[in-house]
Amino acid sequence: MVIDWLIGDPTWMPHPIIAIGKTISFLNKKLNRGKHRKAKGFLLLILVLSLTAAIVFGLQWLCYTISIYLYVLLNLYLIVTALAAKTLAVEVRKVMTALIGGDLKESRVQVGYLVGRDTSALSETEIIRATVETTAENTIDGVLAPIFYMLLGALLPVPWLNPVMLVMLYKAVNTLDSMVGYIQEPYRDFGYASAKFDDLVNLIPARIGSLFMLVAGLFLGYTYNEGCRVFKRDRHNHKSPNSAHPESVVAGLLGIQLGGTNQYFGEVLEKPTIGDAKTPLEILDIRETISIMYGSEVVVMVVSTLVVILLYSF
Repeated sequence: MVIDWLIGDPTWMPHPIIAIGKTISFLNKKLNRGKHRKAKGFLLLILVLSLTAAIVFGLQWLCYTISIYLYVLLNLYLIVTALAAKTLAVEVRKVMTALIGGDLKESRVQVGYLVGRDTSALSETEIIRATVETTAENTIDGVLAPIFYMLLGALLPVPWLNPVMLVMLYKAVNTLDSMVGYIQEPYRDFGYASAKFDDLVNLIPARIGSLFMLVAGLFLGYTYNEGCRVFKRDRHNHKSPNSAHPESVVAGLLGIQLGGTNQYFGEVLEKPTIGDAKTPLEILDIRETISIMYGSEVVVMVVSTLVVILLYSF
């Protein structure tokens, strides 16, 4: 976590998630056509997970046979690439900087890199909303869920299902969902398996992670009681079974309203609102959401460290 905070993902460093993305893109071109697209989507999921597992296992085995130090370095490198707090914060701040500078056109471009919706005609308020929503969602997908699977891998008694293997498989599923997991064409059938499996693997992390976000909000001095109230009321106000959990926490802690109508691939989608518009959306809400993300990661770090100390003390 500390390494991620300090360096993030340097552009010069080879990134396994980019390799996974290129693999998905290649297979998408080969498989996403003709008939039986839902079945081909299941094949895509199986192929990507199998390739990821085989490559990670092969690299771990090779490095272990050469040197234990090389093995440790490989695992550390892969774990750091799976954490996205620094990268997310940097990319989100680009939107905030453009908005502060009054450059609406540039802010639309920057938020377009973060979300899957049409951003070409978004107003300033809509850009802020989209940025806050994606930061809240990625607090789970890019930060807390990877940590959850690392910890799970550390507890499982199966050597090859280690922290690195589980977290890389999670990132593969997450990348699949972000690239093909849409209900619009041409992904409606082809992306079905990836989207549903992503919902499944995020089911527990989204719920536990949202509680950590609430605790972070308490320590950061946000409206904790409102965060709990809105989370309890609105955590299911989304077509995704998981997305509204972190979004409702952020909406409640900051006293803002998220959700509503968005446009994806030319289709207008009506979504329920999340939270109460006690205060209008402001540019600084983006900064506050980043603070909640980092705060929740610190809470997880403290709690997991205490748990390890307790386990080893008995």
